[in-house]
Amino acid sequence: MLKVISIDPGKNKCGLIVADLGVKKVDKAIIVKTELLEDYVRTINNSEDITKIIIGNGTTSKEIREKLNFFKKEIITFEEKNTTFRAKERYFEFFPISGLKFLIPREVFLLNKNLDALSALIILEDYCKMKFTLNQDIDFKTWLK
Repeated sequence: MLKVISIDPGKNKCGLIVADLGVKKVDKAIIVKTELLEDYVRTINNSEDITKIIIGNGTTSKEIREKLNFFKKEIITFEEKNTTFRAKERYFEFFPISGLKFLIPREVFLLNKNLDALSALIILEDYCKMKFTLNQDIDFKTWLK
């Protein structure tokens, strides 16, 4: 199993996913307060065999990379342009609208949704040049507080 962490960095919160490259599946997806990110990554790294971390090159990426310097394997900074916009489209691929809800504008379903974990997924998919599926029923707006 080749497990990787992908992070969409932010000033107050970060999207994070853990994915298995071998089976192209997302195991975990979460949004974590930026100040808790280092501890969360340490916990994951201690329980899983993480081979690399991919960090989007946007807001606070440099600071987050420095916080993760304990990770002695590969840390890659990768382009994250338009990932939040693209996360809105990807959301409906995972959670399609059905029934009469289809008549309501799609934007209504995205109100109050935190798509940072989906942005982290898109960063990983762009890096790997392949799409991933969900290993389980994952709620991409879950917060770790």
